[in-house]
Amino acid sequence: MSEQVKVARAAGIVGTATLASRIMGYVRDMVMSWAFGTGLAADAFYVAYRIPNMLRELLAEGSMSAAFIPVFTQTLTSGSRDEARRLARATFARLIVLLAVLTTLGIIFAPYLVQAIAWGFRADQTKYDLTVTLTRVMFPYLFFIGLAALAMGMLNSLRSFLAPASSPVMYNLVTIAAVLFLAPQFADPILGVGIGVVAGGMAQLLIQVPHLKKHDMLIRPQFTPSHPGVAQIGRLALPVLLGSSVTQINIFVSTILASFLATGSITYLFYGMRFIHFPLGVFGIAIATAILPTMAAQAVRREMPEFRETLSLGLRLVLFITIPAMVGLVTLRIPIVNLMLERGEFDWISTVGTADAILFYAVGLWAFAGVRIVSQAFYSLQDTRTPVKIAVLALVVNIVLSLLLMRPLAHGGLALATSLAAVVNLGLLTVKLRKKIGRMDGRRILRSLIRIVPTSAVMGLISWWISTDAVWRSSGVTLYKIELLAGGIAGSAVFYFVAMWLLKSEEMTFLRGMMKRGK
Repeated sequence: MSEQVKVARAAGIVGTATLASRIMGYVRDMVMSWAFGTGLAADAFYVAYRIPNMLRELLAEGSMSAAFIPVFTQTLTSGSRDEARRLARATFARLIVLLAVLTTLGIIFAPYLVQAIAWGFRADQTKYDLTVTLTRVMFPYLFFIGLAALAMGMLNSLRSFLAPASSPVMYNLVTIAAVLFLAPQFADPILGVGIGVVAGGMAQLLIQVPHLKKHDMLIRPQFTPSHPGVAQIGRLALPVLLGSSVTQINIFVSTILASFLATGSITYLFYGMRFIHFPLGVFGIAIATAILPTMAAQAVRREMPEFRETLSLGLRLVLFITIPAMVGLVTLRIPIVNLMLERGEFDWISTVGTADAILFYAVGLWAFAGVRIVSQAFYSLQDTRTPVKIAVLALVVNIVLSLLLMRPLAHGGLALATSLAAVVNLGLLTVKLRKKIGRMDGRRILRSLIRIVPTSAVMGLISWWISTDAVWRSSGVTLYKIELLAGGIAGSAVFYFVAMWLLKSEEMTFLRGMMKRGK
């Protein structure tokens, strides 16, 4: 089986599992929006949640994907399984200590963290106090999700993608249960949801344990400070804290600035990015997750032509999916939010605010996905310094643009600044990578774009026509809305894929071949 087929199959597994997780995530969002709307409690919750979640991206999932997987894969490829197991145990021991220290510090210094991320909350003492309390309640989530990320990295390196990609389903189920059953037991119901977040992180770790055991990789802490692999991971991980999670850092900046805007702005941005994460997670992150072990192994074996081919395939596949997804999100943003969230405490004003966030985040969807792919190439080559340098530049661009755009566009300006910063990040990464590895199959990628962009634009006319129906400005008639939206999405998708097939798209041909082989 060729490496391209392996990558595509792995991406399919990750994408399918991620799809299930995203669907459950939307159910969770629907339950949350019904219960809390976009008011004070929701803003406090999402700020408090963002603090440990950002640290998860930086210290756990970011470091595990960028630093641990290449070293672990190298050990598996050129060493032995026993050596890989010892490396995992030594990493596990250090990670436990690091996460325990950070969790303790987070609980102690929660007031200062809230001030750092949402200084504007100080104008409302009730909102500020609630956010501090929620931060302390939810910080242990970082400990469990950090260990879960290590388990994910190990299983992905072993080419076992289903369990780690499915584990967020457990988190969503536990959180939904907390909203429905635990929250009503508290005088301030949102505290029950905070406890559910921690329990969900624990469930996400525990569900992966049987799969580690199946691969004879069940890990326990083993303190070996002198282990060379752990030191190598540490050297690689340090710059990754910024470089691999520039999108999260940009969102962090947006949260600080949004705290000075009208109540609900933070929640609009949160829900807006949640909708962006659907195609980004199901396709962009799935492909990036699948290609990292392959490119890491190719880099170890010095197979540079194959390395470039894998990178090109990853880029072309994400563009093939994310550009039409971007068009669909832009044209259908009002119908999607209206159908998914507008009920209970979530009203028309909340729908418009969230739709504005989706509009400006969607502009950068292809860049968010592209950054994931190109960054993986650097990490496979064990170069984490270049992405961090570029991330700093992109972060400066985001801050400057946020300050310029937040006045005329409110929270939409913050979303647009994040998207434009991602475009800058991707452009600079691509230039640097081309200098590092030579050609990047640019002509082939351009030929794909010549087919993808016009076809997506025509497809968008179908979606736009669906969005003009007056039904989206009212509540109720849910069944009709489901039929209308589902029909519009299905019709747009059929048009796009048939058109790409007629245009002899290389990506369409590749995916059709994969489907035939899967039968």
